[in-house]
Amino acid sequence: MTESGFELGLDDAARAGVFFVTHDDIPTLAAAGRDASLLAPRIDLSGCINKATMMLRFATALDFPSGSGRNWDALSDALRDLGWLPANQGLVLLLEHAGDLRSADERSFETLLDVLDEASRFWAEQSTPFWAFIALPEQDFSELL
Repeated sequence: MTESGFELGLDDAARAGVFFVTHDDIPTLAAAGRDASLLAPRIDLSGCINKATMMLRFATALDFPSGSGRNWDALSDALRDLGWLPANQGLVLLLEHAGDLRSADERSFETLLDVLDEASRFWAEQSTPFWAFIALPEQDFSELL
């Protein structure tokens, strides 16, 4: 049993990926990520209505190196590098209030999902877990199926 009591298998890179959760799940996932010795940054997307704002939120939360670009290729590259972050066994991204971006800019939301999925697959090949948990309002889940 882990320190917090949560054992979700987040250290298993083969199971990692991009998943939709509710906002209430975020604290549990944060604790489970830390218990698995994974870096678990929260990225607050509340009020995020476009790609530019979303890129800034990612850059701030993950402390991207200065000079990092603010486009999809730069985000993809950064998520497949992560060398500037403290040593860890993997990453659990916790995207809070992602429904705001989805509602305001669905195209950017869909592209973000693709970039996160690509990064997760890249890290799985390195046997390093890369999880992205995207918090949406529960009523949005039926639209995603």
